[in-house]
Amino acid sequence: MARAGSQDSDLFHGRIQSKVPPNALAHDPMMADQNSAETIIMAALSALTPPQLSDLTHSVSSLFHLCYRRLYSILSIPTLFNLTLHHLQSLPLQHKSLLIARHLLSNLTALTRFMQNSSTGNSFPVPANFASSMKLRDLDAVVLLLLLCEIRQLYPEVLETPSSRWRSILCDYISRDMLKPSGIEVSSAQVLIKYVEMVTKCKRFVSVMASNDSVSVGGKGGIEAATAVAVVVALPSVEVSGNSLECVICKENMKQGRDVCKLPCDHLFHWMCILPWLKEKNTCPCCRYRLPTDDVFGEIERLWEVMASMGGGGKL
Repeated sequence: MARAGSQDSDLFHGRIQSKVPPNALAHDPMMADQNSAETIIMAALSALTPPQLSDLTHSVSSLFHLCYRRLYSILSIPTLFNLTLHHLQSLPLQHKSLLIARHLLSNLTALTRFMQNSSTGNSFPVPANFASSMKLRDLDAVVLLLLLCEIRQLYPEVLETPSSRWRSILCDYISRDMLKPSGIEVSSAQVLIKYVEMVTKCKRFVSVMASNDSVSVGGKGGIEAATAVAVVVALPSVEVSGNSLECVICKENMKQGRDVCKLPCDHLFHWMCILPWLKEKNTCPCCRYRLPTDDVFGEIERLWEVMASMGGGGKL
């Protein structure tokens, strides 16, 4: 078993090396432009050790099995397929983009958390938060939409046929494709490669929608937004110890023994000063550390920068 795990790790690292030459992201911006999504993820994963890659595989497998079970249920039950397809067709393009963006955000959140835990040496695996938190109806719409996008890219003429034939066509395509549940059980490397391809596909879809001037996807385009309420509520209160520190917002000292707010970047502020700030901004007043927001597209951008930084590419 240990040897098999080692072979899986070698296979995956070989894929990484073929996609990401040493220091490519740091010194060759053109490469990031050509295939940025897969390149950034591969570069970040290249920092993981074989045991960490194995833990990541176990974490994402539950998500894969859930998505594949839903997809096969949709394709095997005509009524469910018709309902899901009708739901998709009733949604405007903005809402379709938002569905995939939420799916992508769920994965990026879990993946970056896993990577951050790996860099600090925390125990593995990360709690099973890779499983989609979306409602089943929305998850069904996402997996079917991604499959239809794949079909459209490979065989555009298929979707020009009557929609009544789509289910049988999709079933035939799936039966010949590596997306079968048995396919993801071949090796850990296959699981990770499929996972990277799935995240990349979602990222490209969202990027295309965001770059389409005729479609408003709700992103802030780098403009600061309010910090997520759940994040603000969870901020810790700490007691000032040692020498008095200055709150950079009000320019007054935080007296020793006083309870103040501590941001994830470790900077301290008066509660009465930082709360109004976080209602309008999601950055630390000292270092510009970015906190999570409730804006889906803004969060994707923030987490993508985190992922690029992990891979040595900075802000891409």
